[in-house]
Amino acid sequence: MPACRKKSVDGLRRTHDAEGGDGRQRGIRLWHNTIIHGYFKRLETSMVRASLPKLSTREKIVSAAADRFHALGYSACGVQEIVDAAGVPKGSFYNYFKAKELLAVEVLGTYWEGVRIDMLADKSVVPVERIRGHFEHIASLYARFGYERGCLIGKFVQELSETTPRIRQDVVSEVVRWIGLLASTIREGQADGSVASELDADRIARFLINSWGGAAAGMKIVKSRAPLDDFFSTTFSLLLQPSPNSSARRNPVQRRTVVKSSRIKRAAGRKLR
Repeated sequence: MPACRKKSVDGLRRTHDAEGGDGRQRGIRLWHNTIIHGYFKRLETSMVRASLPKLSTREKIVSAAADRFHALGYSACGVQEIVDAAGVPKGSFYNYFKAKELLAVEVLGTYWEGVRIDMLADKSVVPVERIRGHFEHIASLYARFGYERGCLIGKFVQELSETTPRIRQDVVSEVVRWIGLLASTIREGQADGSVASELDADRIARFLINSWGGAAAGMKIVKSRAPLDDFFSTTFSLLLQPSPNSSARRNPVQRRTVVKSSRIKRAAGRKLR
């Protein structure tokens, strides 16, 4: 008998002799509890897995492509890398997509659904909070990935060319729709007095989207929300209509006139006394 096994057996015998067999009974109970615990643990895991929706092959390809496009961009990501990430045969790819560009169009469609630009059309929410809520929603998507995955639209915009007309058409049309919804919301805010009336809604909408893209790029560099917070603080200090008593938006001539008028009134008051 091997020394280690003999030592183990001897130890069990000593425990049994010293405790009148109670040690053996405790060992049996321990073994029984371990088996039962393991059984229920495996059962619980199986139930959780069964409750999760199973992705179809097409969904696996689209999900893997989104991840790889975020990481590498469109041009540097090949079909083989996508199917490897999806865990499906390369032949399966061509059962669903005739070309990588068509897959990219579907990935972009899924991305647009995720960023919820339709929130800007929700008339039940006041305009300023609608704008804030929309961008906060996108920020929450970034947070899920530790601020390491930015805007997929910006990724594709950098690579737009005449060789990918379907992608170009999709990105341009959706960005135009995004700008239009944002500009319309800004005009609603101007109509209800919550947004500064002197702002050009279309120009500000384009500026905000471009600024958001820059903030998302900065976020990836520092891997934190800080650049997004800069966007929020600057955006809403720009948009919000000042109170009637505020002189923050008066031009220098207006401010000098107010100051001069106040001095004249004070001087007149002193003469009357």
